[in-house]
Amino acid sequence: MLEPGRPVKDIEISPNMPIEKIFEELSQSGGFESVNLSDGLGILIEMISDKQCLKFVSFVGAVVSTGLRGIIRDMIKNKWFDVAITTCGALDHDIARHFSHYKEGSFTMDDRELADQDIHRLGNVLVPMDSYGPLIEEKMQAFLEEEYQNGTKEMTTVEICKMIGKHLGEDSFLYWAYKNNVDVVVPGIMDGAVGSQIWLFTQKHSDFKLNMAGDANLLSGHVFKAERSGAFMIGGGISKHHTLWWNQYREGLDYALYITTAQEFDGSLSGALVREAISWGKVTQKARQATLHAEVTTILPFIYAALVSKLQN
Repeated sequence: MLEPGRPVKDIEISPNMPIEKIFEELSQSGGFESVNLSDGLGILIEMISDKQCLKFVSFVGAVVSTGLRGIIRDMIKNKWFDVAITTCGALDHDIARHFSHYKEGSFTMDDRELADQDIHRLGNVLVPMDSYGPLIEEKMQAFLEEEYQNGTKEMTTVEICKMIGKHLGEDSFLYWAYKNNVDVVVPGIMDGAVGSQIWLFTQKHSDFKLNMAGDANLLSGHVFKAERSGAFMIGGGISKHHTLWWNQYREGLDYALYITTAQEFDGSLSGALVREAISWGKVTQKARQATLHAEVTTILPFIYAALVSKLQN
C-alpha cells in the first residue's frame, strides 16, 4: 500500500527571510516544481560538500550569451566542480563577450531588418556581427598561431579551452577554469565559430591536429578513479549526454540534478528525466536525483544564492 507523505503546508514568507529558509518553505509545499527545486538544492549542497565526489557541471552554450554567464563563471571560480562539459557556442560567447558586448533585444524583432543591420538574434539577445564571427576569427587565429610557434602541433578540446582561458580575463568562465585547473570538455567543438577557426587553422598548418581521443583519455582517468560522482546539468543536448555517457563507466552518477524546459513525450535526450538514465546505468539506482522543469535563466540565480548562503554556513 502506498503511504501518503506529510501534510501540504502553506508557504509563508516574512520580511528579510534568508533565501535558504524560502527553499525550506518550498520543500513542504507539496506541489509542483517547488518540491523539485528544494530537493535539487539539497542534492547540490550534498554533492559539492562531498570531498570524495568527482563533480561535473554541464551547460548549453546559449546561456553564456546572457547574464547567466556570471553565475557559470562564479560556480567555477568557487571551485565547486572538477569538470565542465559544454558546447562550442559557450566558447564563442565567452570570447565575444570578453572582447566586445552583446545587446538587449526582444523575441519579436524583425529578423530581416536585423540581418540588414548585420545583427544576429539569439532569442532576445542581440549579437552584432562584428562582435562575433570576425572577432572570434581574429582572436582564435592569433591564439592558435602562438601555440603553434611554441611547438604545439596537437591539442585536445580541454587544451584548447585552457589556451583560450589564459588569454581572457576575470569576467570569463574559461579564465577561471584555466586558473582553477577545471577541465572544460567540448565534445561538439566543430559545431561553432571556435571549431571553424580550428579547421581553418589546419588549412594553413596541415600538421596541426585536434585530438578528440585525448579528451576521452582524460575523462576515463577521472571517472575510473572516482569514489563517487555527481552532475549539475543545465540544459540538455550533447553536454548533458556526454556527462551521463562517461559516468556509465563507473556504474553511474551518485548525485544528479537536471534543469530543462524539454518534455519527455518525444523521446528526446533533452526531454528525458534523470531517472530514465538509471535504466542505462548512467545514474545509480540509489542516487540522489531530481529533474527540475524550469527556464534556467529565471531559476539558477536563486539556486546559486541559496547555495552560497548554505555552503558558507
